[in-house]
Amino acid sequence: MAIDDLFRPLTVRSLTVPNRFAMAPMTRQASPGGVPGADVAEYYRRRAAGGVGLIITEGVRLPDPAAGYPFSIPTLAGDEVLAGWRRVVDGVHQEGGRIAAQLWHQGAERADADGVDPVSPSGVDGLGKPKGRALETDELPGVAAMYADAARTAREIGFDAVELHGAHGYLLDEFFWERTNLRTDGYGGSLAARTRFPAEVVAAVRAAVGPDYPIIFRFSQWKGADYTATIAEDPRQLQELLAPLADAGVDVLHPSTRRHYTPAFPEHGEASLAGWTRKVTGLPVITVGSVGLATQFRSEKRGQVIAPAPVDHLVAQFDADEFDIVAIGRALLADPGWANRLRGGELSGFGGYDPETALAALA
Repeated sequence: MAIDDLFRPLTVRSLTVPNRFAMAPMTRQASPGGVPGADVAEYYRRRAAGGVGLIITEGVRLPDPAAGYPFSIPTLAGDEVLAGWRRVVDGVHQEGGRIAAQLWHQGAERADADGVDPVSPSGVDGLGKPKGRALETDELPGVAAMYADAARTAREIGFDAVELHGAHGYLLDEFFWERTNLRTDGYGGSLAARTRFPAEVVAAVRAAVGPDYPIIFRFSQWKGADYTATIAEDPRQLQELLAPLADAGVDVLHPSTRRHYTPAFPEHGEASLAGWTRKVTGLPVITVGSVGLATQFRSEKRGQVIAPAPVDHLVAQFDADEFDIVAIGRALLADPGWANRLRGGELSGFGGYDPETALAALA
């Protein structure tokens, strides 16, 4: 396998990552009061020491009570919080890695156990049921400003990039998706209109961080409430979805899929969602989804079993220019040194880790 090609550096604006491996963002709820402690710093440092070129943090909730819950999810406001993140950033940098903060607003998927009403495009959740309230049109600039302020703060404390979480049925994704965006103003209706607010958020972030700071945008077809959901039915719609984000200032796209090797639009060929994303935008792309896992996963269809793809399939996708960076999730939880072990030829084709072992590492 031509693994060596995946260990070449990549430069995007002011960011140079030493190789093509990233740590995927994974929520941990391990920051009491929103403050990332010494254990969080060590958690990220170990993955950087293990050979991952880019760390993408767990979702960092915006500093608004409606943006996220529980409060053990880290935030990005307050002296103690920022001091904690500086320790995280310093630890990653000391190991030669780079780190991006993922900015997260949960929208209607926010739990309302504490009495705070979730806010979303239309006051409905991913099942189409009423939940919380719809954002008023005149509230949207304030939400975009929260993203911009958080991005500016991330840059000031040393993060190398930011990622905007626009996937999995959370706030920005709720604007994209017809089921959760029922608006009748200029932010709902056509796909172009549904993309308008996420693009405005990107533009606000770009204005806040300047021209040279990298902005990553994570999106997905699937949602937490519906694995079979789609926003784009074909490559043309995918281009319509992503072009406004690129025009607004996105540098890297991160299409989240459950399996990186699955064709996105089978009637149009074998390319993955990452491959099509790269093709229709020309931007660098991060692929993700079950990389390095050896255990078979159940399908969305009852009784169907999906076999994973070995790492050499990933190399073939890289050689076919389907992606620029690959994000590793559960396999990296099980073994912080996964990337170094892959480079050293110590791993078998799949990487040798199953999701049960990986999830146990969260305990």
